Amino acid sequence: MDALRQPPHSVPDDLIAPIVAEHGAGTLEFLEALVARKVLPKDVACKIWGDTIGVAYVEPVTTIINRDAMELIPQEIAQKAQILPLYLFDTLLTVAMPDPTDKDLLQRLSQIAQHPVSGVFSLPSEIEAGIAVHYQTEKSVRESLAELRSLDLRLNEEMTAERVSELTENASLIQVVNSLIYFALRERASDIHIEPRETFTKVRFRVDGILREMITFPRKIHVAIVSRLKILCNLNITESRFPQDGRFTLALGGNRADFRLSFMPTIYGEKVVIRILAFGNKKDFLQLDQMLVSQTILQPFKRLIQNPNGIIFVTGPTGSGKTTTLYAALAEINTPGVNIVTIEDPVELQLEGINQSQVNAHIDLSFALLMRSILRQDPDVILVGEIRDLETAKIATEAALTGHLVLATLHTNNALQAITRLVDIGVEPYQVAPSVIGVVAQRLAARICQRCKEPYYPSRDVLRKYFLDEGLTEVPFYRGRGCAECGHTGYRGRVAFHELVLVTEEMRSIIARKGSTEELGQAARKVGYRPLRYDGLKKVLLGLTTIEEIEQNTSFEWAY
Repeated sequence: MDALRQPPHSVPDDLIAPIVAEHGAGTLEFLEALVARKVLPKDVACKIWGDTIGVAYVEPVTTIINRDAMELIPQEIAQKAQILPLYLFDTLLTVAMPDPTDKDLLQRLSQIAQHPVSGVFSLPSEIEAGIAVHYQTEKSVRESLAELRSLDLRLNEEMTAERVSELTENASLIQVVNSLIYFALRERASDIHIEPRETFTKVRFRVDGILREMITFPRKIHVAIVSRLKILCNLNITESRFPQDGRFTLALGGNRADFRLSFMPTIYGEKVVIRILAFGNKKDFLQLDQMLVSQTILQPFKRLIQNPNGIIFVTGPTGSGKTTTLYAALAEINTPGVNIVTIEDPVELQLEGINQSQVNAHIDLSFALLMRSILRQDPDVILVGEIRDLETAKIATEAALTGHLVLATLHTNNALQAITRLVDIGVEPYQVAPSVIGVVAQRLAARICQRCKEPYYPSRDVLRKYFLDEGLTEVPFYRGRGCAECGHTGYRGRVAFHELVLVTEEMRSIIARKGSTEELGQAARKVGYRPLRYDGLKKVLLGLTTIEEIEQNTSFEWAY
C-alpha cells in the first residue's frame, strides 16, 4: 500500500482509508478497488504493484501474444488456473498471472507446457478478457453457431418486433455475436463484414487491408444476429428498409473496445459492416518517430507542424491512417503552453491535454458550427477531422489566415489535388494561396510478416518496370512465405508510405491564378517533391512490404 502512495500520483488519505477498511492494505482486492474507483490510473497502479512484487505488468488484451505460447496451455487449464500464456522466447514461456510469485503454480504450468515458465502481473479481469479474446478460434465460433442452430428459435418465421427483441436476449445468440467479435479482435481485423446471400450469410474480416472470408452460416439466423447488433447500438430493430448507423462499446477487463456499425439494405437482407476502432481508454499510440516514416518526409513534416499558422492537410482514402498521423502530430506539439482543440466524427482516441469535441448530426452539431465556436475559445491549434463542405473550408481558411495552425483531412487521390480541391468546392484562390502551407498524402500497405520473411531476386522485367538502376539486380527483395502467425498470407501489420508537398511562393502564384495540378507538380518537384509510389518503393527496398502491395495502392500515372 505504501508504494501506491508514492509519486507520480499522490493519493489523499481520505480516498485510501475507505478502501483499506473494506479490502485490507496491500491486497490484490485493494489494488482492484483503487483502479475501479479511479483513485489511480490503471497503468500507474498496476506498474507500481508489479514493481513492488518484483515483476513486470502486462495488459493482455492489447499486447501482441505469440500463438506458439497459446498452444502450450489448453484453454480449460488457463481458465481454471486464471493465467494467460503470452510469449515463447527460445524455451522460456511467459504467462500473465494475478500472483506471479506463486511458485507452485509456475511449477505445475512448467510441467504442462514442458518449458520453463516465468510469470508477469495482470489483473484477474484482464486475464479473463484475454482468455475470451485470444483463445477464440474459427472452430469455437462455428461451435457457437451450431449451438444456436440446434435451438428451437423459429428463426425462419416472419418475426414480430416482440419476437425479435426476445431472440436478441437469447444467451446462445449473445454468445455467437461475442465470439465473432472476439475472433475479429484476435485476428487484428479492422472491419467485420456480415453479408447475406440467397441461402447463407458470409462473414469476412479485413486484416492488414485485405478482406478474408472467414465463415458462413445459414441465412435463417441472419436476422437474429443483425437484430442483436442493433440492440447493442440502441437502433430500431424493426426497420430494415433504410440504412442505419450506430456504435457500441464492449468492456474488456479494465479496457474497452469501441465499434462503429453501418446497416445497409440489400436484396437478400441487411448487410452489416462493423468498424473496430482503437481501444477507447488506451492512451498509448504511435509517435511520429515510431511510424517508420522516411526521413525525407518526417523531418520537413516536423518543421511544418511547428508553424504558428496555416493549414496542413493529410489526405488519403478511408482507413489509410490519416487520423493516426494527425494524432501523432498533435502529440508532437502538445505542450502546456499550447491550446489544442479538435473537431472529430467520431473521437477515436482520447488524448491527454487536448480539448476534443465531436459532431452530432442528430442535433445539427456540424463541423462548421463547432468551428465557429472554437474560434471563440482562444485556440492555438485546431484539428478538423474532415473538411466536407464549403462552409467548413472557408472557416478553416480564415482561421489559418488569422493566426491559427489548422490540421485537417481531405479525401483526394494525392497531395497536389488537395490544394485544387479547395478551389473546386468554392474557396477563393486568393484565400487558398496564402493559407495552405503543406499537404501529406498517405497510404497503408500490408507489412511483410517478420516470422516467415524470406529474400528473393525479382526478374529483370519487374525491375525495369519500377527502377532505372540496373544494379538493383544484386539487391534482395523480400516476401512472406506464409505461416500460422500471419494466417498463411505472408503479411502481418501495416506500414505507411507518404508524399509531402511544401507550398512555395511559386506554387502560391499558380494557385492564385487557378493553375492546374500539373503546374503545381512541376513547381513542387523543384523543392524535392516525390510521389507516393517513390516512397512506397523505398519501403520495398527496405524489406518492409512488397512490390505487389505498392502496385495495388498507387496509380501508375504517379510513378517516378
